Amino acid sequence: MSAEGTGTGGANGMRVDGALSKATTLIEALPWLARFQGATVVIKYGGNAMTEEHLREKFADDVVFLRYAGLKPVIVHGGGPQINAQLDRLGIESTFTAGLRVTTPEAMQVVRMVLVGQVNRDVVGLINRHGPLAIGMSGEDAHLFTAERKHAVVDGAKVDIGQVGEIVRVEAGAVQALLDDGRIPVISSVARGEDGTVYNVNADTAAAALAVALRASKLIVLTDVEGLYRNWPESDEVISRLTAGELEELLPNLSSGMVPKMEACLSAVQGGVPQAHVLDGRVPHAVLLEIFTDEGIGTMVLPGAASEAAPAVAVPDLVKRRLTATIRLNGSDT
Repeated sequence: MSAEGTGTGGANGMRVDGALSKATTLIEALPWLARFQGATVVIKYGGNAMTEEHLREKFADDVVFLRYAGLKPVIVHGGGPQINAQLDRLGIESTFTAGLRVTTPEAMQVVRMVLVGQVNRDVVGLINRHGPLAIGMSGEDAHLFTAERKHAVVDGAKVDIGQVGEIVRVEAGAVQALLDDGRIPVISSVARGEDGTVYNVNADTAAAALAVALRASKLIVLTDVEGLYRNWPESDEVISRLTAGELEELLPNLSSGMVPKMEACLSAVQGGVPQAHVLDGRVPHAVLLEIFTDEGIGTMVLPGAASEAAPAVAVPDLVKRRLTATIRLNGSDT
């Protein structure tokens, strides 16, 4: 009898091996599926995961997988690269003060148009290739985010930077209603003021505030680095997990790009969210690798005082290959 006939070799054997690999990955995910069944997960979507086509598609697949696995994903997004491109196209100069974009009324019109009318629609469209799941919202809708004008501080003095806001209140009822209806809310980081002024708000901060308001089980922040480095740039060792107390001690020494992301994680866990994560959005299926594999990826922030932090454990290539092979949505390989 041939090897193919016995089911132990040849093409059939390869198929069996592939199926066993998928089964192993699914079994590994089982305790995590049970743990997070019905859990709300707020994901801040940005970085390369938003701008590179193959990563955009994989992110959408991840979100749909979460939904069908019994979780309740919520997406909050910004759109810095898209805003910059549109401002350049219209000949509107972008200026920054203390690292914050000066948002004139003219620029705010562009910000609102890009975030609500372009980026939000693109994300909703990618998810809805798999079914009528996603619904787009602005932070203005149903008074979801209320903000006050934020000022930059230069040499100890406050400086007006236009329509840049800081969230002071979250009314999450509309988002919760969508989740209860089985939908995936996709929210752009625009907020309203008490006087009706529209503000551009930081998407990391918005995601953290919403996670607290929804009593989410996780906040996930996608970025373009592996996680929080222990001693950057002297070392590229990534901290796999740390407490809120440890993070507070590290914040003054972090690079400017990581500060808003880690402040968002800190704010979330201090507000009652059990876990907050910074993940490398350049890794395909990063969200699934974090939630459903034993190794996890990125940096996890937990509540609590300072204690000994643990170094990261690299995600084996085998795990990545298994997960990539397992996730097939809408009849296509992702």
